[in-house]
Amino acid sequence: MINQVVLVGRLTRDPELRKTNSGMAVASFSIAIDNRTKNPDGTRGTTFLNCSVFGAQAENVVKFTRKGSLVGVEGSLNQRNFTRSDGSKGSVIEVIADRVAFLEPKSSDKNVADGVTFDDTPAPQENGKNLDSLDLPDDDLPF
Repeated sequence: MINQVVLVGRLTRDPELRKTNSGMAVASFSIAIDNRTKNPDGTRGTTFLNCSVFGAQAENVVKFTRKGSLVGVEGSLNQRNFTRSDGSKGSVIEVIADRVAFLEPKSSDKNVADGVTFDDTPAPQENGKNLDSLDLPDDDLPF
């Protein structure tokens, strides 16, 4: 059986870090994913999914993301059954993430991430020459 999901969405809350009994880090967060189809009133619905990630990735998620961050999540679906305090049974479906990708810079400024400024201006051309190609004789190529 195949149980693999790939999702892109925004965090609905800051991720929470906790430790398992064995000391492994676990980050819990939820993401909002826009549905592809529209509701009868013409608006797009949103699906909210709880996610968990383990180990060093959990620590990175807590360190580098916050509510509203755009992330890509790759993992599998897991269904948990539980009993509520009133005795009724319930279940929840969550994503156990294998990978979480940060899809935007940490800073809200698109040209600044972790204190590094990204310059969107193209590289200068010298005397109209294209610097992307090299003029080498075939005898100088290593292959």
